[in-house]
Amino acid sequence: MSSEKFKTSEAAAYIGKSASWLNKSRMTGTGPVYMKIGGGVQYAKADLDAFKNGARRTAVYAHANDNARAMGVAA
Repeated sequence: MSSEKFKTSEAAAYIGKSASWLNKSRMTGTGPVYMKIGGGVQYAKADLDAFKNGARRTAVYAHANDNARAMGVAA
């Protein structure tokens, strides 16, 4: 497991989102796992990779997704 850590702006660039989106996703719980260390927020590279891999889909509509197949292709 990689111990590489990212600040919010770096993490946002890595996953292709804005820093604002990451800030909002922390409030709603819809974004990647993060760590609160002291007064700052950090993201582990492994958590960002897991978040990106969790976004893989095979169809537009949720009821039609074959997420097991999508995850198998990612492996």
